[in-house]
Amino acid sequence: MKQLFATTARGFEELLKSELTELGAQDAKVAQGGVHYWADDETLYRTLLWSRLSSRILLPIVQAKVFSDLDLYSAVVGVNWLDYFDEKVHFFVDFNGTNQEIRHTQFGAMRVKDGIVDYFERHGRARPNVDKEQPDIRIHAYLNRDEVVLSLDLSGDALHMRGYREDTGKAPLRETLAAAIVLRSGWQKGTPLVDPMCGSGTLLIEAAQMEAQIAPQLYRLHWGFDFWQAHNQAAWEKLKEEALALAEAEKQRENPPHFYGFDLDHRVLQKAKQNAKNAGVAHLMQWQQGDVVAIKIQVRT
Repeated sequence: MKQLFATTARGFEELLKSELTELGAQDAKVAQGGVHYWADDETLYRTLLWSRLSSRILLPIVQAKVFSDLDLYSAVVGVNWLDYFDEKVHFFVDFNGTNQEIRHTQFGAMRVKDGIVDYFERHGRARPNVDKEQPDIRIHAYLNRDEVVLSLDLSGDALHMRGYREDTGKAPLRETLAAAIVLRSGWQKGTPLVDPMCGSGTLLIEAAQMEAQIAPQLYRLHWGFDFWQAHNQAAWEKLKEEALALAEAEKQRENPPHFYGFDLDHRVLQKAKQNAKNAGVAHLMQWQQGDVVAIKIQVRT
């Protein structure tokens, strides 16, 4: 079993706790900005693949007191990083938080980076390279007052990036927020849903994927665990194949409920149509240009 921390937007912690528990998480406990939970390998990958509300899923590595930059460096260099990744990877440090001694996040990130590369040198290995654009491994550091938590980010890119949204309108709705709105709205699976000002369709697409049982990360190509030493490829492939089979089976269902999107801007509706196609739910959608005050809907049930 591994202890994990799923981050989310403030205010969604209880909703995320319920979601993770439904996915098999054990001993889930709400904290500010996320949920701590325990999971075996299959549950870990299931939460990564299926959670609609998590922003990132982190594997905590070390927690330490930090009263100076030397304390931070010592905490980092003392970790057995070879248990997590080797010197061939490209890594990036995402540092959040400050205190009286670590006053800038860039300085904190630099000290964490120094500790990691010095660890490899001390163990007779080459220095791993830093890559800010497409790192193989992301290290998440969170400093709160005099305490730092270093974690391995198993997500890679943030989990709101589902991969289906090629383009958006002027005020795009983040996918995780759209999913939370749907879950709190009272909408029930098996019933139609209407968005009279749909924009690029994110809210409807999230609901349609729930209806069609399409995992939100089904089409993600790169993960933060790809180069993790403890990655369980067999468990991951099993869950991914099950999710693909489930989505394919749902396509054969007769008379599914439909989702109706309206917007005054015909250009943004074209973006919504493409996004729905990318998300695998175009067959569930009906789009129409129109003013919200003049909408008339003939709902198929």
